[in-house]
Amino acid sequence: MSGHGPVTVEAGAGRSVVSWAFDAEAETLVQAQRTARSPAVSGPVALMADAHVGMGATIGSVIPTEAAIIPAAVGVDLGCGMTAVRTAHTASQLPDNLNGALDAIAAAVPAGFNAHPEATTEARHWLRNCQLPNKAAVHNKVKAKMGAQLGTLGGGNHFVEMSLDADDRVWVVLHSGSRGVGNALAKMHIKAAQKTCRKAGRELEDRDLAYLIEGDDGFDAYVADMLWAQDYARVNRALMTEAVLGALRAATGLDFTSADTIDCHHNYAEKETHGGAVMWVTRKGAIQAREGDRGVIPGSMGDDTYIVSGRGCSQSYHSASHGAGRLMSRTRAKREITPEQLTKLMAGRTWQADQAEKLTDEAPGAYRSIAAVMDAQRDLVDIDHRLTAILNYKGC
Repeated sequence: MSGHGPVTVEAGAGRSVVSWAFDAEAETLVQAQRTARSPAVSGPVALMADAHVGMGATIGSVIPTEAAIIPAAVGVDLGCGMTAVRTAHTASQLPDNLNGALDAIAAAVPAGFNAHPEATTEARHWLRNCQLPNKAAVHNKVKAKMGAQLGTLGGGNHFVEMSLDADDRVWVVLHSGSRGVGNALAKMHIKAAQKTCRKAGRELEDRDLAYLIEGDDGFDAYVADMLWAQDYARVNRALMTEAVLGALRAATGLDFTSADTIDCHHNYAEKETHGGAVMWVTRKGAIQAREGDRGVIPGSMGDDTYIVSGRGCSQSYHSASHGAGRLMSRTRAKREITPEQLTKLMAGRTWQADQAEKLTDEAPGAYRSIAAVMDAQRDLVDIDHRLTAILNYKGC
């Protein structure tokens, strides 16, 4: 497939999968077909170009449900997504050596398992003025970290980058979600959905496809907590964006501010209208791409990021991929990719080269080519900017 539209695959029981996944493994398609057969699902499942196997539902899938929702399909990093900021500066204004900028970002934005020593003033203000999740939803250890983790990156594939577009304008790009509190909320509700399905005698092909129907005990609580965590994730990215811009001001002496900002979730659910029907649309590793919607689609840490505008494709429920998609599990990548290979692939970028051994699971070889993914979804988005990273910061 090369951007010429999707392939429809029958899933059985009168269900189907509409797929842009040009090189998905057989197991990925089988999982998507299983999701499509769920009684909770109300139409074809759309499979994005970066699709790969996930927990319960496929990462890179768009799932429509009417008056029902599948918590594990929404995922455990509720509201995970991207922010991209175009600054007023160009590459020629930057210092020749960006190590100071990398150090400044690392000092301003805790990553991995690290958090702020205590909640920042901005975090405390937001938490005081929002409707907090159900007190029973998160245990005391998580609640204690909720403020201190607001404005922190996390680990895995979360990152901060400085990038350049075709005109050498400097961008800041970051990827993160709802941290420990979102994870705790999601896991609690996934278990509750499984219990509800057992008690109601609902047959499941996969226990991680357990679903809640409007009227079920727990449905409204899940929706409320999910929406809260999605807001938390968006605020988390906003606080980090300000911290990164402040760090760059201190490190370079330049007045780093936002000339343009794009923010999008890619692990979330939202109530939308499609084909005249009101439904929940779950995007598990996908962005909304209505006509004119702006989005951010990153590649691996050694690849490019794309700023896009949606084309409003109805077959994808106005969606597009969220990234390049993994080709290797983390375990396999650590086994097969050496620190030396990663260092070679990251040549020309400022990054945590002294941590290469800890980052091999995020090496470019563990992911698809983002250019191939973008080619496969030309009917879903238009490319506005292609960004090439000059600095990368990740949690190790």
